[in-house]
Amino acid sequence: MKHIALLALFATVALLVGCASVPPPQVPPQLFQDQAFDAPTQRIDATEVFALSPAMKRYLDVDIAPQLRSMGAQTGLVDALYSKAQLRLDYETDITRTAAQAFDARSGNCLSLVVMTAALAKHLSLPIQYQALIGSESWSRNGGLNFVNGHVNISVARRLVERINGIESETLLQLSFGARPVGRGRQIRPVSEPTIVSMFMNNRAAEALASGEVANAYAYAREAVIQDPAYAGAYNTLAVIYQRHGLDEAAERAYRHAIAHDDDHRAAMHNLARLLDAQGRSAEAAPWRARLAKLEVEPPFHHFDLGRAAIEAGDFRSAREHILREMRRDPDYHEFHLWLAVALYGLGEVDQAREHLSTAMKNSTTQRERALYASKLQRLAASSGSRTQ
Repeated sequence: MKHIALLALFATVALLVGCASVPPPQVPPQLFQDQAFDAPTQRIDATEVFALSPAMKRYLDVDIAPQLRSMGAQTGLVDALYSKAQLRLDYETDITRTAAQAFDARSGNCLSLVVMTAALAKHLSLPIQYQALIGSESWSRNGGLNFVNGHVNISVARRLVERINGIESETLLQLSFGARPVGRGRQIRPVSEPTIVSMFMNNRAAEALASGEVANAYAYAREAVIQDPAYAGAYNTLAVIYQRHGLDEAAERAYRHAIAHDDDHRAAMHNLARLLDAQGRSAEAAPWRARLAKLEVEPPFHHFDLGRAAIEAGDFRSAREHILREMRRDPDYHEFHLWLAVALYGLGEVDQAREHLSTAMKNSTTQRERALYASKLQRLAASSGSRTQ
């Protein structure tokens, strides 16, 4: 991704837990800047996130009703969600969908599929619990922005009547959508439903901003803060929107609110330090940089960018070393495998290049990316075939 300094958005989850027993915090005064933005072109309504469509109700009440009766509601629903013969769900990260949109498309990112599962489970009166996986975060790039992508999942319990009657052996089944790298996300933290809705709105804001839809991005980020004023990621996203819109004072306030709610929020610290530096306030930025240095030795994409620059300079050996070093942080990100394949091909290591290009295709998270990598693989196969003749 092309940098705008280092503006990072928490695209999926922030690691902050809402607590139902504590009154929710109020939205800070003077946080919103409605007068600076046009009206959104999209309808933004939190009630639509979990709303069931007629097709979803028909699926539960008619299509899989016999299965729910014979297996029990909990096991029957989970089996339907995971069975390729039934819903045929695909993991797709290009857009965050409502429950009804994910059901119609039969695809979505982890948050979309969690929201869809929750909506189905609620219709069946099944208790649910949302969880954020701490330590599963990865970085990606899109539309000139850096994104920190977290992971959420959902647990579905049996209905009380089924527990009393002894139906089903498991009391709690966990559903996790999308591949999660091994060794990450060992710590699980419960999150409230308002936080899930705030995450949803925050995702939509990030997606709109990456597409250049600033008014929509602001409206979604605003709603994210309203839905859960304790969710740090929403303030960070709002601040990035303000900064892109030339509202530096408002951006600074929002960054500081994000850090106040999560004092380890690296994205907000990065962004605040860059903002202060750009204003000639390096002395104020220094403590944030020192704090970041304790949290991370090297910023994400540092060696990846050096590797890309080395490829452009024709230094494929250095490029390989830089990209391999970047992959120690995240060995699964598809773009790292893509550019490692380019470096290896430049070094004449065609078989290894093909292997990493295949991994890039396997790890990609949108149909567009998969089609692009498949095309590159075909061209590489044709090129290597001509070399051996």
